[in-house]
Amino acid sequence: MKIWRQVIGVLVCINILTGCKGAEIHKAEVPEPDQSNELQIGLSFDSFVIERWIRDRDIFVSTAKELGAEVNVQNANGDVNEQISQIEYFIEKKMDVIVVVATDCDALGDVMRKAKNAGIKTVSYDRLISNGGSDLYVSFNNIQVGRLMAESLVENIPEGGEVFLIQGPLTDDNVRKVRQGIDEVLAGTNIKVVYEANCDGWLAEQAYDYVKEGLQQTRNVKGIICGNDDLASHAFRRLSEERLAGKVVLTGQDGDLAACQRIVSGTQEMTAFKSVEEEARLAAEYVVKLGRGESIDDIEKTANDGAYDVPYLELEPKAVTKETMDELIIEGGYHAREDVYLNVNE
Repeated sequence: MKIWRQVIGVLVCINILTGCKGAEIHKAEVPEPDQSNELQIGLSFDSFVIERWIRDRDIFVSTAKELGAEVNVQNANGDVNEQISQIEYFIEKKMDVIVVVATDCDALGDVMRKAKNAGIKTVSYDRLISNGGSDLYVSFNNIQVGRLMAESLVENIPEGGEVFLIQGPLTDDNVRKVRQGIDEVLAGTNIKVVYEANCDGWLAEQAYDYVKEGLQQTRNVKGIICGNDDLASHAFRRLSEERLAGKVVLTGQDGDLAACQRIVSGTQEMTAFKSVEEEARLAAEYVVKLGRGESIDDIEKTANDGAYDVPYLELEPKAVTKETMDELIIEGGYHAREDVYLNVNE
């Protein structure tokens, strides 16, 4: 009996020791929490009020995903304080890169520098953030956009005359650049801007009221330059009610479908087309490079944000008219032919 008690005791000790040893091994082999190597990109949009931003978002996200990056998309809905909060959230989440379509280019400099100080790469997308020291700025030559619009007026109103200028908010740096291009071309011509207004937050409905107000001051208007095609749609609506559609030279930008339909129908003269697919795709490629610490020295241009010279990936806009519609819009795959010519009996 005593012997059996000894045997049992030995077995119990062995089990205890084995169990302890097994526990130690098990503890050592517990895997660490999965830390994904996927690049993390934070992308904050001003809003999706403008039609083109949906395209930008989709192309950017799909391109980044193909390159092995994950994109967290946020929409500020035109609220600058909300956008600041979104950027701070991205900083807290330790994103590798933060990309911003600015609601207010003058109000985001501090938070963008905060991100840089946290070791995060920052990118101004389409609109250059003032004093932010972005690591990259991707946009079109917006001064040239203004030139193209004004050149259309000069070509179609050779005798000169009075025109309206309906643009977006001055908090958008591109609005100032477009205006610079317009003024360069119209200087020394017989075309005179007699009424101008800026639509807050790019709210296109305001363009209708502004055109109405302008027409109350003068009905002798020969042309209207609109900051984008969405504004042009509402300007066109007011012109139609005044039986002036097709008589007043109307211009816009972005290549929206409704604008293209008006161009082939003869009620809008041109749109300054910017291939947002190209912009979003290239931006995603360079953002991934930045996030991985790769060189972007092939970008030779810089743009000054008021305090810093920012590497500037500059793209060129093109004027889409009735004559260039097929080549630039349809053959380029931006809109389908049957959609563009929907209201035209060919």
